[in-house]
Formats: sequence, C-alpha cells, structure tokens
Amino acid sequence: MDLGLRDKNVLITGGSKGIGLACARVFRTEGARIALVSRSRSNLDAARGSLGEAFTVAADLTDAAAALAMVERVETGFGPIEILVNSAGAARRINSEDLTPEIWRAAMDAKYFSYINVIDPVVKLMASRGRGAIINIIGIGGKIPSTVHLPGGAANAALMLATAGLAHTYAPHGVRVVGLNPGLTNTERFAERLSAEARRGGITEKEALERAVENLPLGRLAEPEEIADIVAFAASDRGRYFTGANITLDGASSPTVV
Repeated sequence: MDLGLRDKNVLITGGSKGIGLACARVFRTEGARIALVSRSRSNLDAARGSLGEAFTVAADLTDAAAALAMVERVETGFGPIEILVNSAGAARRINSEDLTPEIWRAAMDAKYFSYINVIDPVVKLMASRGRGAIINIIGIGGKIPSTVHLPGGAANAALMLATAGLAHTYAPHGVRVVGLNPGLTNTERFAERLSAEARRGGITEKEALERAVENLPLGRLAEPEEIADIVAFAASDRGRYFTGANITLDGASSPTVV
C-alpha cells in the first residue's frame, strides 16, 4: 500500500534505537526524508549508518531551550517538519514504597516534558502552515497502572490527555495528533527492564521473559516494526480520521473498552 509519504519531512525523537529507529526504517521504505533526534551522538551515528542518509541532532529534550533549538535547527537545515513522531524518553521503574516527590517530578521530565517541549513549537509551526501530523508513542502504562511504574504511568496518562486536547484544538488548523500506546515490545529498553526484574526477583532473564509473556494472548512480545507500521499509517493521509485517538497496541493483553 502506497501511503503517500514520499518526500515528506519526518522528525523522529528517540529515533536512534527501538521503536523510533523502526519507525525511521518504515518511513525510509515509504520514501520519506528522515531527521533523527537522540541524546547520544554515538547512537545517532550508528542509526545513520544503518539507515543511510538521515539528518541527525543530539539534544536533551527534557530541556525546553534545547528542544526549541533542535526544532529550529531541523527547520533550517533539514526543512519544514511535516510529520513529528515522538518516541523519546522513559521514566525509571521504581517500587512504590521507594517513591519520592523528586522521583515523580523526574518521571514527568523524562517522559511528559521530553514530548511537550518538542510538540509545543512544532504544532504551532504546523498550524501556521495549515498542515501536519504528530504521532505520540506513549505506552499502555498510562491506562493500566503498575506498582513499579506509577510515575511513568502518570506521565503517560498526561500525554494521552494532551494528545486528545491538542488534536481538538488544532484540527481546524489542519494538524492531526494521535496517541499510540504499545504494550510489551521487543526493544533494548525492554531488555534493560527484563534484566532489572530478573535481578530483583532472583531469577534468570529467561525466566523473567517467560513470566512477562505468559499472559500475552499472542504468546510473544510485539516487534518494533509492528508498531512502526501503525505509526506510518497513522501519520499518512490514510489515517487522517485517527486524530484525537489514543489507540492501545498491546495485542489484546488488556481486554477493556475505553
């Protein structure tokens, strides 16, 4: 299926690894032009090596000034941002009894503000041009609470509300905003989580993985490419009526109506 993404300018935050990098590959296959953002220059260089041509910027998106400077650099050196895919940032998983106000705040910086700091200038630029699509890859933790992911889940929930509200506000200006909420996905980030859970439980990583997937109806984790395919569709004009939706992508692991 031709999604009509050829020569579109796509900015992907967190684009050097995991779902973000998988998105870059899918958009590249569709003929889009790719710009990637990550905190790590070495990760960006590795991603560009695997993708071929890509515009890259290293920036800490929890810093609003750095995020704005990044957007300005992309607009000037790469071109007008037509599609923004947010996949950067993740809050630490911490047992509920160890939480402090500082940890709750850090989670908002790591996940919520790393998105909002980019969305704010980009959505205004898109509105001034009368077109654009923003896809927020958020996470099922904003809908299904976990005792070891409460601050991160709260940040995810806040992003879902922001997604719906921004979509409603900017639809008259030709800008679409969509939230996608993956469940367990086979990424480097999940591997780090698995290792931590194995150490915490005094079990092997293989046992931790078996426990993680035993309640998944499909019997396996999602692959990053499966999420990326949906991102590309949602970003294309074929997904134009998704705007304002927060879509669960967890392979029927949470059978709820929302």
